[in-house]
Amino acid sequence: MDVTSIGHAGMLIETEGGSILCDPWFEPAFFGSWFPFPRNDQLSDDLLDRIEHADFLYISHLHGDHHDEAWLTGHLRRDIPILLPGFPTREQQRTLATLGFTEFIRTTDTVETEIAPGLKIAIHIESSITDGPGGDSALVVIADDAIVVNQNDCRTTDLAQLRSHGSVDLHWLQYSGAIWYPMVYEMEQGAKKLACDAKVDAQFARAMRYVETIGARAIAPSAGPPCFLDPDLFDLNVIDGSEASIFPDQTVFLDMLERCGYHGIMNIPGTTITVDGTLGTTHPIPDVDVAAIFSEKQAYLDRYQSDWIGWLNKMKAEWNPPSTDVLHTLKSWWEPLLEMAPTLCSLVGANVVLRALAPADCSAEQLDIVIDFASGEVREHRDEPFAFRFDIDRRLVETVVSQRAVDWSNSLLLSCRFVAWREGEFNEYVYNFLKSLSRERMKRAEAEAVRRMAPPNAEAMAAEPDIEIGDYIVQRRCPHRDADLEAFGEIDGDDFVCTLHGWRFDIESGICKTSAGHPLRIRRA
Repeated sequence: MDVTSIGHAGMLIETEGGSILCDPWFEPAFFGSWFPFPRNDQLSDDLLDRIEHADFLYISHLHGDHHDEAWLTGHLRRDIPILLPGFPTREQQRTLATLGFTEFIRTTDTVETEIAPGLKIAIHIESSITDGPGGDSALVVIADDAIVVNQNDCRTTDLAQLRSHGSVDLHWLQYSGAIWYPMVYEMEQGAKKLACDAKVDAQFARAMRYVETIGARAIAPSAGPPCFLDPDLFDLNVIDGSEASIFPDQTVFLDMLERCGYHGIMNIPGTTITVDGTLGTTHPIPDVDVAAIFSEKQAYLDRYQSDWIGWLNKMKAEWNPPSTDVLHTLKSWWEPLLEMAPTLCSLVGANVVLRALAPADCSAEQLDIVIDFASGEVREHRDEPFAFRFDIDRRLVETVVSQRAVDWSNSLLLSCRFVAWREGEFNEYVYNFLKSLSRERMKRAEAEAVRRMAPPNAEAMAAEPDIEIGDYIVQRRCPHRDADLEAFGEIDGDDFVCTLHGWRFDIESGICKTSAGHPLRIRRA
């Protein structure tokens, strides 16, 4: 089996039974803020031909750095069989069908499926609202006496299932950030840098838990980080480590793997890893040039930016769509969604202000909108108190409103092209609302909120006893997203930490330090 990186989370898996194209991403995503790093716009003609003629297509989820609609519609035959994760909704299939694709192989969560003689796959889904109601997924490929796990950025909570298919040879794994926090928040710069460093530590701790539990022969860094070529966002790139950013490149993670005794494999677009007895690796350019991408990163990004700055300027010039009545549109669109989600609204319990800002070169005026979760209303903001605020270029707001985008995390927030402020602690339900802007999605968002608010299930608790970590007895599942704390829990000074998302709890009281209302049951052994 040969696995060739095609950039970011993208790869071409070639086996004797057939080839699988995974998450091809070439067009810059999220309003041109994210670019693949290292760049993948210079692949060989031979590799491009093999990519475009793959036997199967796998898209892990609908985020723009995995689901590249422009490239998919321009480069693949419409009857390529698509391996569909068994998500609770059919949103992914409908989205791909809208692009003209016709052949789908719907899989069942974790179940092995033979898609060609000698070629088996199993897709593991993660369907928490935090990943968007469309979900996320990981792919296991079993062929040619080898097993490859393409976990990309799927934060699966059941690691035992992921390794249940046999000994893993090669594990493709995200280690870097893929979120806007804390870079977009109004914070003192020193505090922001500390928050970024803490986030990076949490990201690496989570990745190392996956590494330790899966126990693959080798680990290939995957699914990030992107790079930022727009001059307005260039400071988000980590070049010397002094930046307030959560996007360190793979050299940092590879150093950690080496220190911990694991075999990490550097890969760039075009790198092929042959999964056999030696796990041989072939880069598309000399090793010294591969190393220079990272050791001379500033110069590399400068050249990359120079090649794309014209595209960026043209893309940004097209941000101003035909004017819409944003307030009326949002009111008629969002108020019915608020009405069907009373539990979610109660868990936000505050006003959220959306400030659609007018740029200097735009004739549109600033528009301040309040989303009143307590009353279920959307109206113009008239200086009422609020607990959360988003400042966003009005042209971008106009664009996602005109598109009727149902997931503002994917369509807008991941761009990092906004400023946020909050009065107190993180509240995930604000973002769960913004990820669930359709009746289908909101139904699931409300159902998850109800489940979170439900009293503990005594039978379930009895069936899954507490576990012992260090000198403490703790509940088996994290109250945030049910992560298995036997795999992800650790003690850090006076805190108990779930390393899946970095949530912290007071080790004596169990009070959650990350977000109110998520206590942990913990006591000394």
